[in-house]
Amino acid sequence: MRSILIAVFSLIAVSASTAARAETIVANVNGMVCAMCVTGIEKSFRKVQAVDAVKVDLETKKVTVRTKDGQSLDDATVTKTIINAGYAVTGISRSR
Repeated sequence: MRSILIAVFSLIAVSASTAARAETIVANVNGMVCAMCVTGIEKSFRKVQAVDAVKVDLETKKVTVRTKDGQSLDDATVTKTIINAGYAVTGISRSR
C-alpha cells in the first residue's frame, strides 16, 4: 500500500511540474525589413501578460516568444499580436 501511495504522489508531482513549465512559440513572419520592425514586434509582445521574453530575428524572419511558467498563448493571440504590429504570420510552432 505504501509503495502505491508513493507512486501516486510521484505522478501527481510530475504532472504538476509539467503543467507549470513555460512554452516556447516560434512564428514565421512576413514583412519585416528593418530594425524598427523588430522593435515594433518586441514592444507588442511585451504588452501581453503571459509573455516572459521575446526575440525577433530579422534575418530568419522568426519571432520566438517564451511564456511565463504555467501560462500559454494560443495561436490566435500570437497571430493577432503580430498582425496588429503590421506583419503577416506564415506559420507557428511550439515546444516546451
